[in-house]
Amino acid sequence: MEIAKNILIVVYLIVCVALILVTVLQNKEDRNSMEDVAENPRANKYFEKNKTRTKSGRIQKNTIILGVLFAILSIVLGIIYLL
Repeated sequence: MEIAKNILIVVYLIVCVALILVTVLQNKEDRNSMEDVAENPRANKYFEKNKTRTKSGRIQKNTIILGVLFAILSIVLGIIYLL
C-alpha cells in the first residue's frame, strides 16, 4: 500500500506541474471578439467551427483534462490518507 501511495503522489506532482504549465501557456481571450461578432455575425463561423483544431483549442482541452485528473487524484489521495 505504501508503494501505491508514493506512486500516486509522484503522478499527482507531475499533473500539478503540467497543469500549471498548460495554464500559463494559454492565451487571453481577445476582448474585441464580441464586438466583431456583433458587427458581423457570419465573420467568425469558420473559426468557431474549427476552434478545437487550433493550438489554443488543444491547450484548452488539455487544461480541462489535467484539471479533471487533478481533482480525481486529489480525492483519491485524500481517501487514501484517511485510511
